[in-house]
Amino acid sequence: MSATDKVFAGSVPKLYDEYLVPLIFSVYADDLAKRIAAQSPSDLLEIAAGTGAVTRAVAALLPSDVRYVATDLNEPMLAVARQRQGGDPRMTWRQADALTLPFENTAFDVVCCQFGAMFFPDRSKGYAEAKRVLKPDGAYLFNVWDRIADNVFADDATATLGKVFPDNPPLFMARTPHGYHDKAVIKADLERAGFRDISIETKTATSRAPSAEYVAIAYCQGTPLRGEIEARDASKLEVATDAVAEAIRKRHGEGPVEAKIQALVITARP
Repeated sequence: MSATDKVFAGSVPKLYDEYLVPLIFSVYADDLAKRIAAQSPSDLLEIAAGTGAVTRAVAALLPSDVRYVATDLNEPMLAVARQRQGGDPRMTWRQADALTLPFENTAFDVVCCQFGAMFFPDRSKGYAEAKRVLKPDGAYLFNVWDRIADNVFADDATATLGKVFPDNPPLFMARTPHGYHDKAVIKADLERAGFRDISIETKTATSRAPSAEYVAIAYCQGTPLRGEIEARDASKLEVATDAVAEAIRKRHGEGPVEAKIQALVITARP
């Protein structure tokens, strides 16, 4: 993982929430929220909450007496989530590292994490922390992106940026968001952390956007791809964004566009 892969700062959190969340995250947030609500948790911890896509979806399904703690490593992302959620009395917001959670043992019925495990420097350690704070009969629910070839817009953007920067292609999407999809590896990492009851489900959905430009802004300016592009040539951010938009327009047409997205949804119990 590159040092820039976990940098969600500047204008990235706002653009991430405005563009990327509706494009690829909302459908999986709704799915994860239903799975979490089905567990009827009294105490819920969310790890890597980002700008709160899952937080908002889950909060809408939970009763008024639940205790919901949402955390993220990046305070700028959490600030957007906090603002979007408003003054929900059930919510506690904490800046926290998934590998060293600041909570007591067996404190939560459910721990959840949407598209965060790919960013853990030591995934088994992160999973062990989730297990530590879970009650003995609790559940850890999370999802990760499947391979980039099954996530068409991300693949389009990566291929196009490789042409814009042929000597040093920006590979953030392939390396990190779509770099942790081997089911056997995920299962082994969870078992190493002490989980025994593990299910992994492949879930396919459709990513939709009002235009090719929307998709290009989402990926090139609403993710750490922006930092990769600017590190190569800060003057080429708009050039790179326009190139991705043109590539998507050629492949998917003018006007509204849609393409396949695919993720793995994992439920793990001690």
